Amino acid sequence: MPSKPNPDKILTAAAIKAEASRLGFAACGITHAGHDFSDRLQAWLASGAHGDMAWMESRADQRAAPQTLWPDARSAILLGMSYAPHTDPLALEDHPDRARISVYAQGQDYHDVVKKALKSLARWIVEQSPSELKVFVDTAPVMEKPLAGEAGLGWQGKHSNLVSRSHGSWLFLGAIYTSLALEVDPAEPDHCGRCTACQTACPTNAFTAPYRLDARRCISYLTIEHKGPIPEEFRVAMGNRIYGCDDCLAVCPWNKFADAAAANRAFFPRAELVAPRIADLLQLDDASFRQVFSGSPIKRIGRDRLVRNACIAAGNSGDPKLLPQLTALSADASSVVQEAAQWAVGRLNAASAKL
Repeated sequence: MPSKPNPDKILTAAAIKAEASRLGFAACGITHAGHDFSDRLQAWLASGAHGDMAWMESRADQRAAPQTLWPDARSAILLGMSYAPHTDPLALEDHPDRARISVYAQGQDYHDVVKKALKSLARWIVEQSPSELKVFVDTAPVMEKPLAGEAGLGWQGKHSNLVSRSHGSWLFLGAIYTSLALEVDPAEPDHCGRCTACQTACPTNAFTAPYRLDARRCISYLTIEHKGPIPEEFRVAMGNRIYGCDDCLAVCPWNKFADAAAANRAFFPRAELVAPRIADLLQLDDASFRQVFSGSPIKRIGRDRLVRNACIAAGNSGDPKLLPQLTALSADASSVVQEAAQWAVGRLNAASAKL
């Protein structure tokens, strides 16, 4: 039986962090809920850099300020769960017959894993001290990265993602807004210095300036969020990346401090997602797609976008043995698959003609 809440008990930040660690979080920090990131968010949206992500714009006021989303919030607890890889995320760069899947998507769906742990922590907090709270993992209008910086988990690097001195670039973030007034942590200062490794590593030059990402040029956006045909100017640069891109994260020097032993086992890669054959991905229909990617975050993009991406990777492979599959997909029921397959056929035929 859980203990009854004691209204006279003071819940300390140290106690919350200890429980968060027990539940599998590698990092925990607390900040006040009065932050307002409107200026930086509105400037980014006004530039159109969010592309087709209309959901970024539709609730921008709530996203920019925790207390606009929930006026009763007094503190924000930010949590990080490690998915530090055991192998080099760039290892498949020279294996064009294999598909590159972003490290974060090779294991279980982080939405499910992180939210389960967040809910457990939330129940524990209420048991310790009566309060109201809300939990968030990526799907609500919450700016987790700047909040995590304010809570001391790390800082937003020049690639715009969070960087931790202890966990590098490999943290899934979650947040708990609470009506409790908790002791806050100091913000983490920027430690990027003069380094530009992430900027120069980007295959599509998606960074318009340090700390500024144009999602419309980002391979992660193009392969995951973008629903239509991928602009031709980016297809060759995509190489064999079929879901996300780790390049700007993988080259960050702070990753040398990231301990793969701290990674949650739920995010250990599934064998079939480490280096899948492009030829196998081209064969997927809806049923087989759902079977292969059950429990994976990849399932959210659906079969058509995944096969669209695989077609582009096939076109970049230089392997004429993929032509029969691509020719068949040129008549696929999905127009985005058709178009990508036709492009790939043309690219492979052009490559063969030069031999």
